[in-house]
Amino acid sequence: MSAIFWFRKDLRVQDNEALFEAVAATKDIYPLFTFDSKEYQSLEGIRQHSLTESLNSLKQSLGNVLNIVSYQENFELGEKLLEACLSTGSTQIFAMNRFDPQGVLEQESVAKALDAKGIEFKLLGSAYAVQPGTVRKPDGTNYRVYTPFFKSWDQLADTAPMKVQTEKVSWLSLTEGTPIPVPSKASPIKVIAGEAFALRTFERFKKRAVVKYSEDRNRADLSGTSHLSHALAHGEIHPRTLLSDLGDDEGSFVFRKEIAWREFYADVLHHYPHTQTDYYEPRFKKLRYDEGAQAQDRFKAWCEGNTGYPMVDAGMRQLLAEGWMHNRVRMIVASFLVKDLHLEWTLGAAHFERHLSDFDPASNAHGWQWTAGCGTDASPYYRIFNPVMQGLKFDPNGDYVRKYVPELKHLTGADVHEPWNVFSGYDLAYPAPIVDHAEERNESLARLEELKSIP
Repeated sequence: MSAIFWFRKDLRVQDNEALFEAVAATKDIYPLFTFDSKEYQSLEGIRQHSLTESLNSLKQSLGNVLNIVSYQENFELGEKLLEACLSTGSTQIFAMNRFDPQGVLEQESVAKALDAKGIEFKLLGSAYAVQPGTVRKPDGTNYRVYTPFFKSWDQLADTAPMKVQTEKVSWLSLTEGTPIPVPSKASPIKVIAGEAFALRTFERFKKRAVVKYSEDRNRADLSGTSHLSHALAHGEIHPRTLLSDLGDDEGSFVFRKEIAWREFYADVLHHYPHTQTDYYEPRFKKLRYDEGAQAQDRFKAWCEGNTGYPMVDAGMRQLLAEGWMHNRVRMIVASFLVKDLHLEWTLGAAHFERHLSDFDPASNAHGWQWTAGCGTDASPYYRIFNPVMQGLKFDPNGDYVRKYVPELKHLTGADVHEPWNVFSGYDLAYPAPIVDHAEERNESLARLEELKSIP
């Protein structure tokens, strides 16, 4: 008897628990991927290309067989998968369990449609070393602070990759199908994606940077990070695979903790699904944010990397040029939007969602809320990043800024972070600062005091 395997955020073959169980159940499998065609067309070019390239790579690893099913509404998704079962005679669908709000809605649609016809729907595994909802306090409630979460998570994390025996599997094609979606928009860079590339990236990271990861991961001018966020977001590699091959050095331990941060945010979003687009700490809804024409102009300048603050602008331009931004710089630009421009974090999170090739709903929402001071583990609101000092600390020679802000390429060393102090700083038409950081810092703190007085 054949079965359908529904690929979701697990675009890989190995270390895939749901696929492991499907292969154990039958050797005749219809590999299938579903996508919302309207949503795909709305994505920026970098995100379209990222998904398409990941799917192309997956198809190659499946003997060049991958059935694509498109839909436009959630209720259609269940009907489409039901049609696939009926047309193939399959009585089972295997898939990875998702815990984000969109993934849960998809599962509910599919379960309802399949249950009506008596077709078995098996959701197995997750995209995490510890499934969201598993880590609990002694009293059974969920953790809201990272450090105690990590201590419990570290005892539970699964570090044993699963070897999927695909050698004898017959990957089958539907009689009717849709091609892998072709991007309708250009990408600013050539995207390379897929399971094999993710594994090579991890190997390079272990040789190149993991030993010094604890020191270099915050340096925007160095290649000190793993560059695996895209692979994790698409499920091209599982955290088990990463954790299983880490050493006992400090860099490996800090990298392990970063994986746990990703899983902490997934756990938080699982328990509080509204926080993908709404405040974890609701009182911050009442904070006074700027609106109107000036606020819109400042937001546009921020989006385009024309704020006049080199470290902020370099990060925003890197996002537009590469669909990615260094994590430390993500915090810098987020703080600037919320606390220097006095705009809501949701605007920035939506902008990141449009452009990040490694977009992850939990990490994006709660990374923003952490910096904005309204999230878990709260980095307090009064922690306000100084964009100049952050640049001097994490890009000390100015190499990162010069790479993305050509108007400052003529400046040497740390001068690039303070062009207003250099006689020739504005010779290549770099914009002057749109706000005064010292003044806006005081304004942010004043607004925090206002908030404290609101009942």
